[in-house]
Amino acid sequence: MRKAITIQSKKRIRAVFVLFLIALLLVVGKLFHVQIIKHEWLKERAEANWDREIPFGAVRGNINDRNGKMIVGNQLAPTLYFMPSQNKDIEKSAALLAPILGADKEKLLEKMSKKGYMNKLAPEGKNITKEQADEIAKLQIEGLYTGVDFIRTYPYKDLLARLIGFTGYDGDGLAGIEFAYDEFLKGTGDVIRMYTDARTIPLPHVDDGFQTGKNGATVELTIDLEMQQIVERELMQAMEKYDAAQALGIVMNPKTGEILSLASFPTFDPANYQEADQSIYNRNLPVWMTFEPGSTFKIVTLAAGLEEKVIDLHNDHFNDPGFSMVANAKLRCWKRSGHGHQSFLEVVENSCNPGFIEIGQRLGSERLDKYIRDFGFGESTNSGIAGEAKGILFSKEAFGPVEQATTAFGQGISVTPIQQVQAVSAAINGGNLYKPYIVKEIKDEKGNTIQSFEPELKRRVISEETSAQVREALESVVANGSGRNAFTDGLRVGGKTGTAQKVVDGTYKDGDYIVSFIGFAPADDPELLVYVAVDSPQNSIQFGGVIAAPIVGRIIEEIAPLAGITKREGQLEKEYRWGDPLTHRVPDLTGMTKGMIARQLHTYRIEWHGDGEEVKYQLPAADTLMQVDDVIHLYTE
Repeated sequence: MRKAITIQSKKRIRAVFVLFLIALLLVVGKLFHVQIIKHEWLKERAEANWDREIPFGAVRGNINDRNGKMIVGNQLAPTLYFMPSQNKDIEKSAALLAPILGADKEKLLEKMSKKGYMNKLAPEGKNITKEQADEIAKLQIEGLYTGVDFIRTYPYKDLLARLIGFTGYDGDGLAGIEFAYDEFLKGTGDVIRMYTDARTIPLPHVDDGFQTGKNGATVELTIDLEMQQIVERELMQAMEKYDAAQALGIVMNPKTGEILSLASFPTFDPANYQEADQSIYNRNLPVWMTFEPGSTFKIVTLAAGLEEKVIDLHNDHFNDPGFSMVANAKLRCWKRSGHGHQSFLEVVENSCNPGFIEIGQRLGSERLDKYIRDFGFGESTNSGIAGEAKGILFSKEAFGPVEQATTAFGQGISVTPIQQVQAVSAAINGGNLYKPYIVKEIKDEKGNTIQSFEPELKRRVISEETSAQVREALESVVANGSGRNAFTDGLRVGGKTGTAQKVVDGTYKDGDYIVSFIGFAPADDPELLVYVAVDSPQNSIQFGGVIAAPIVGRIIEEIAPLAGITKREGQLEKEYRWGDPLTHRVPDLTGMTKGMIARQLHTYRIEWHGDGEEVKYQLPAADTLMQVDDVIHLYTE
């Protein structure tokens, strides 16, 4: 009996030992699983509970011009964060901090006392200056931390503001290029990771960490900053001189669709956009504004008429009595007495409305409407610029004889400036309709190309032969017609004026016009196309040839060297008319002596520079067109 009990006890002891051994193995296995296999996962979970992050603002990508010059960049702007549990006297801290921030003490105290492990002191402590940050650092306020943040900086101030747009409080793009390309420009910020217990006391056994973010991509525009500065200067002067309501300008390469300049006035400071009227920063005029184009639209009618061979510039004639009767409607020419008997080249030079009505009638409504739409009117150009409008054309059902006649000379329809630039580019570049575009390339922070943009041909609308005739006619407009104020010696400028009466509540407003001019150079091989429109100019005769044409002429003269354009042969000489300043070609005086020049009895005003006898060089250069009372500067040894 005793022996049986002893054997049973031993079995129980063995069973207990086996169970203990299994339990021990399970514990060791669990410890191995926790400490070794799931160590990193558990550590991350623990750190997430300990983690207190101080964010660094994201570095937003730059916006550059086509040559890599920075238009918009970033500037360091610290932001304050506060841990209330680490500060024993929050009221005193708020009192010290408020004067430096220029903040209300009570409001700041309320934000600093708010329950939470870390409070962002915004807007009072957001984007503070370096001087403020240095002064605050001297106070050594417990629980106060400075996070790195960035704000946009504009080295060229308000230049290109209505195209570029601006960013909001959180750094996201809200308008313009900043909005349209926000997904590329936006970056992810760095983060300092502090580890504390529940009372936000730093943990001694865990080192603080740093999480690296990603900078935004750089957006490189097709814009040329030097050209942009010239265009904006001319528009600003026009606004002041003519007390205009608005003004806009576009420069484009007609062979590619690249937009080299895009300007709107009035403008605003993108760093303080809140101070500007919303109607200014929400409306990029070259793509948003729609209005009757006036006579600049006649280029499309001319191109269609030449392509369909319904007119001949030199051998076909038209008599203008000053009006045309269309379906019992009397449509007048701008010259009430009429232009009389003229060739169709003179019709173009004189911008004769009845002459263009005749071209439209010879084309017929279907062909005219087809060419207008083929040239890109009635639909967005898809330029990639935010806020682009489509314009308004007559429907086919509403395109009666009167509508057909008024459309032929640019009245009764509504178009955007960017549409006009696209269409005229096709008319002069050989007949190819290219899509306008504003972004050249997008690059990541290491300079690698993410996306690039190339010229995109939409379709061919007219032949090269027709395009050459259009260029010939428009060069003649500048030399002998309504665009003579855009004449630029040696650059062979062509173009067309536009004067459109404004429509208010469905009726034309007396004395209120949008005047415009679209010009290009050189006429034999166009490299630049410039469009300028001035809205409601005062203090002058309201004609595109008087106000807008000279602006375009000056712009082309200044930007031509930037585009590598030199003076050309074969230019049409400007026809002298009464009231024009008398001009002459500068003689070549280099190599001559003072005595030789004196014996020639020149009537020119001459100013000598240097003590020598022989002329080494001169300004202006020989064969340059100059006014008779201008000075020739001669330089000797």
